Amino acid sequence: MLDYLKQWYNRKFSDPNAVTLFLLLVFAVATIVFFGSLLAPVLIALALAYLLDWPVSRLMNMGLSRLTASIITFTLFVTIALLVVVTLVPVIWQQSTTLITELPEMLTNLQIWLHKLPELFPAFVDQAQINELVAGMRRRAIGLGEQLVTLSLSSLSSAMSVLVYLIVVPLLVFFMLKDRDELMSHLSRALPSNRQLISQVGQEMNLQIMNYIRGKAIEVVVVAIVSFITFFSFDLRYAALLSIMVGFSVLIPYIGAALVTIPVLLVAFFQFGPSSTFTWIAVAYFIIQALDGNVLVPLLFSEAVSLNPVYIIAAVVVFGGIWGFWGVFFAIPLASLVKAVLTAWSSGIENTIYEAKSTN
Repeated sequence: MLDYLKQWYNRKFSDPNAVTLFLLLVFAVATIVFFGSLLAPVLIALALAYLLDWPVSRLMNMGLSRLTASIITFTLFVTIALLVVVTLVPVIWQQSTTLITELPEMLTNLQIWLHKLPELFPAFVDQAQINELVAGMRRRAIGLGEQLVTLSLSSLSSAMSVLVYLIVVPLLVFFMLKDRDELMSHLSRALPSNRQLISQVGQEMNLQIMNYIRGKAIEVVVVAIVSFITFFSFDLRYAALLSIMVGFSVLIPYIGAALVTIPVLLVAFFQFGPSSTFTWIAVAYFIIQALDGNVLVPLLFSEAVSLNPVYIIAAVVVFGGIWGFWGVFFAIPLASLVKAVLTAWSSGIENTIYEAKSTN
């Protein structure tokens, strides 16, 4: 057993580039696990900088300097963000508060409808099951109320954190755009000399992450707009709130779509009941999800969707547990990173063995 482990170690870590790549990955994972919350503003700024680097590059191709292109892109981004906040946030806030106030009435109506199930389907549902289900719903409702109270008590500190983010993140984004080449030069000098595999993986992942963030932003906007038009055409209540939820649900592969389906169908059911309108809303919603998964996602992420869904879901669970929201958001590129690292590591080791045999 010891000889086998020794052979495996010599085979995997015989190349200094492989050792450097391994140590860098260990350092990166440890930094994220222990300091991820502190680095959250930097990570947000980095994601936004990746998103905005594409228009900056296009403006530079038109003959503008990086400084001028960064100023124009950053100004347009801040202007659009402020317009969205001013027009959309009040509507979302109003619909959210209305939904919370009407939630007890919805739960009461749901309990009444559930108690009718034993009469409609006596062979499949009995009263004891309904009572247990209703009791579980009450416990969850009480727990949700306690969480809302706790959230309101900590709103002051949350507001201060938001203010810090509103100041720090835009500054970081602007300087990341303006000084990208200088920052990349500093990073290159900080890396060790044996970095062939690091450069190979870095070049591949830099392009993938850039395309992924830009694609996710487009996917969120398209899905949210199409959902709003669909819900509004059916005169569904809380159309803006639900469409925003559906849009942001695409950030969590597979799991997000399953979670957001519940509030969409519940609101439609309480508004229209078991009617044809409810059925058409459900059909339209599932068509949106099907088009997103089978048309929009392959167009935006042609490389990412080549990963098996099992690997993507496993990446969501593992990286989400390690890194929280950012682990879930970057689940697909992180899974691609693991694949790229294993490919580069194997190819590097094979090249080292081949060179050693050729020398002998």
